[in-house]
This record gives sequence, C-alpha cells and structure tokens, in this order.
Amino acid sequence: MNKQSKSDSYAAAGVDITAGYKAVELMKKHIARTMTGGNADDIGGFGGLFALDLTGYSKPVLVSGTDGVGTKLKIAFLMDKHDTVGIDCVAMCVNDVICCGAKPLFFLDYIACGKNFPEKIADIVGGIAEGCVQSGSELIGGETAEMPGFYPIDEYDLAGFSVGIVDRDKVVDKTSMKEGDIMIAIPSSGVHSNGFSLVRKVFDIENCDLKTPMAELGGKSLGETLLTPTKIYVKPMLALFEKVKVKGVSHITGGGFYENMPRSIPESLGVKINKSAVRVLPIFKLIQSVGNISEHDMYNTFNMGVGMSVVVAKEDVDTTLEVLKSFGEDAYVVGEIVKSDERVIL
Repeated sequence: MNKQSKSDSYAAAGVDITAGYKAVELMKKHIARTMTGGNADDIGGFGGLFALDLTGYSKPVLVSGTDGVGTKLKIAFLMDKHDTVGIDCVAMCVNDVICCGAKPLFFLDYIACGKNFPEKIADIVGGIAEGCVQSGSELIGGETAEMPGFYPIDEYDLAGFSVGIVDRDKVVDKTSMKEGDIMIAIPSSGVHSNGFSLVRKVFDIENCDLKTPMAELGGKSLGETLLTPTKIYVKPMLALFEKVKVKGVSHITGGGFYENMPRSIPESLGVKINKSAVRVLPIFKLIQSVGNISEHDMYNTFNMGVGMSVVVAKEDVDTTLEVLKSFGEDAYVVGEIVKSDERVIL
C-alpha cells in the first residue's frame, strides 16, 4: 500500500482511494488461487500479462467473450450476500467461449460501485476467483471503480471478459450437422444469470420474503435458490471435445430455448424437443405459477433446467453421456435434429 497516496479532497467528494488499495490487498489471496502458470506479472499493474503457450497448436485462434451478472445482483443486495455473483460473472463468459471449442485462458473483471467497502469487494473477487478455478482460467487483472452519485452507496455492477484458445481445425463446426443427429441436455443449477427482470417482477422481489425455507423449493429459501451460481461447463466440455465430434453447442441464456438453440444449428435444420424429457427445475414451476406466465414465454426466457445443449451423431450418444457423467453431469437426450423451417419445435 502506498502510504503517500491519500487525498482528503477526493475523499470528501465520496471516493476513498485508500479503500481501493485495501481491497486489492484483500483480494490477492483469492487471485493467487487462480494461477496456472500463464501469468507474467503481479496483480496491480496497468495491464494483465499472460504468457501464451502455443505447444500443440498448429493454427491457434483466440476466442473472447464478455458479459455481466445483470439484475441478479439486486438479489445479492437484498440478501447482503456477495461471494457467489463473481462465479456467475465468470460463468457467463467462459460458457460462451467453450461453445466454440475453446479452452479459457484468462479472465478480467470490472466492478463499479457507489462506495468501495474493501471487504465486500474482496467477497466479490473471491467468487470471481472460484469461477476462474472451476474453469481453469487465470484472473490476471481487473478494475474497481468507485462512482458516488452514480450508483447507490450499497450497490455495484459487475462484468468481465474471458479469452480462450482453440486450434482452427477444432472449432465446433455446425455445418457438419445433419438430420437424425441427437441433442443432449446438460442440466443447469437454477435460473443462472438471465431473466431476472421478470423474476423480480413476478415475486415483487423488494417486498417479498427471501429467507424463509419453502417446500416448493425443497426446503431452500427463495433468495438462496435465486442466488445459486451459474454452473460452469468448461471442464466436462473440454473432455467431451477430446472423445467425440461435437457438432453444435448452445449456452442457454437470455432468450431460452428459442433464441439459443438455433445459434448452433444450420439454417436448413431445426431441433424437435421432447418436452416430456425436459427436467424442469422447481424454481421455474414456481415462477410460472406465481407469474401466470405462458409456457412459450417460459421457454423463451429461461433455461428451464437445461444450462447447455450439445449435438452429436446418434452413434456418439452413449460415449457423450458417459464422458459427461464422469464429471458429475447427469446429461440426457432431449431432442433430435430434423429438417424444418421451425428452428425449435416444442
């Protein structure tokens, strides 16, 4: 910490730069957990350095993804729980990167807040570090911006970006997909980090009971259920790419089935979903019931219990399920690729 760096005038305007230094000191132990050998400098410089090892790559391609946590943060504010939203932030980025077949390398975050409470910032970064560990990424830098008058004193926003690498010849290629290929669902952990504007409206979230256990949610509270971190699919997917030819991958985010599944399917094809096979989680049944939401709108907003989908040839289904199961993923067949002008048939 630089003891000479202190501005009483800036502090009077609402920005305490010494709090920023303390936050950096507190987060260093979390950042250290993410180091995999690529980081080329200590945290705290003007840029994050990463030593790129191209061993084994003939035509390396960098793949990047960026996202935030969205209004799920409002639940964190109400619950005063800040150690899991960082996982969401990483997940939303690395789960996109893995859809291309890329291995995430490093991650950077951006936190903007009304007031820098160092312990709270360290909790947030602790979650980011956990997400990085789960995805095999290094946390090589970030930014915390204290913005009084722009954000309420107890609120913040959180975003980040991931960079990964893949050989050009191993990029997931949907053009190889054909009629009769099979779509496999990999379960989600909950609502993940999409649709929370609707969730908040349905439950009138600022005025509802977030902390009482609910039978409909298996004894968990609504707040605990909604804050369940987004599942990170990187390690099982990297293992799957090594075993079978994956023809398409979709990260089921905002827009649900109807918006995301077609992104991994060629224009001439669609997917016929076996709706009875979809393992809809209790939280989605509760949202639909309380909000009186149509089935179409549910499947067009939420993941409904399917966090990621992959398309493989029929003869690769058993191997795919075995590989995913070895990583604890209870994946299952959810649909079939068909010739159709409708991209998703439910």
